[in-house]
Amino acid sequence: MRVFVTGASGWIGSAVVPELLGAGHQVVGLARSDASAEALVKAGAEVVRGTLDDVETLREAAEGADGVIHLAFKHDIAFSGGFEAAADADRLAIDTFGDALAGTGKPLVIAGGVLGLTPGRVLTEEDGLTGLADDHGAGPSKRMDNARATVALADRGVRSSVVRLPPTVHGDGDQGFVPTIISAARTNGRSAYVGDGTNRWPAVHRSDAATLFRLAVESAPAGSVLHAVGEEGVALRDVAEVIGRHLDVPVASISPEDAPAHFTWMATFVGLDSPAASTRTRELLDWRPAGPGLLEDLDQGHYFTGPAA
Repeated sequence: MRVFVTGASGWIGSAVVPELLGAGHQVVGLARSDASAEALVKAGAEVVRGTLDDVETLREAAEGADGVIHLAFKHDIAFSGGFEAAADADRLAIDTFGDALAGTGKPLVIAGGVLGLTPGRVLTEEDGLTGLADDHGAGPSKRMDNARATVALADRGVRSSVVRLPPTVHGDGDQGFVPTIISAARTNGRSAYVGDGTNRWPAVHRSDAATLFRLAVESAPAGSVLHAVGEEGVALRDVAEVIGRHLDVPVASISPEDAPAHFTWMATFVGLDSPAASTRTRELLDWRPAGPGLLEDLDQGHYFTGPAA
């Protein structure tokens, strides 16, 4: 297959590209900078220069491909007060891909998320398709709408699927939620968790997530919701204890009221209990996560050394 990938040089995309190439596929990656283009060429992929705002570029690349994996998202503006605008740009890209692939039976795979969809109970692939239980804000609600719109493209002859990702797609080089928690521990001189710390986050190793994206573009049925979940739920207190041990700082419980002072913009997320299952995904695509778990990955030490630290 010739697969067009947005976000191809990002944290997940840079694992998806070699996964696809290793399986014998051709990869065309969207690059918005010289550095991204250079990384893609070095990996063995072709390059299309542009951004998510270049609608015609996206359309032409999709029309010339056998399938699309859409990983790009404007995280830089999403987490600086512009989540709604980022979700709008995401929707424009999805609609563009849907129009380009309509009636072809070709695959469109997008990335979604699991965090906070069914607080306090285990999220399954069947959940989150009709609406949100709580007020998640305009931006996150729009992004959920984008996922549902992707699923609905199955009715237009697109083999569409959504791969929902945990908040912790971990591995060497991660610069996401876990490094932010570690940074807060360094800054405040203690490794904290909220309340009793029994709230859970699902997790997956980056290599396993990349494998699932490949399986999805190859064979996921139209209208599929898939969970890239290697571990159903890791207690945040356990995460804090590993961090405290590696940084040699005390581990402490903090109240929800004190969480913003410690975790800043991540305070709400760190307090969520949001486990998720992947039983249906594993059965449907014979996906078998093989990477280390989150706590094991943290204990390998790379999160506490090198440039990311």
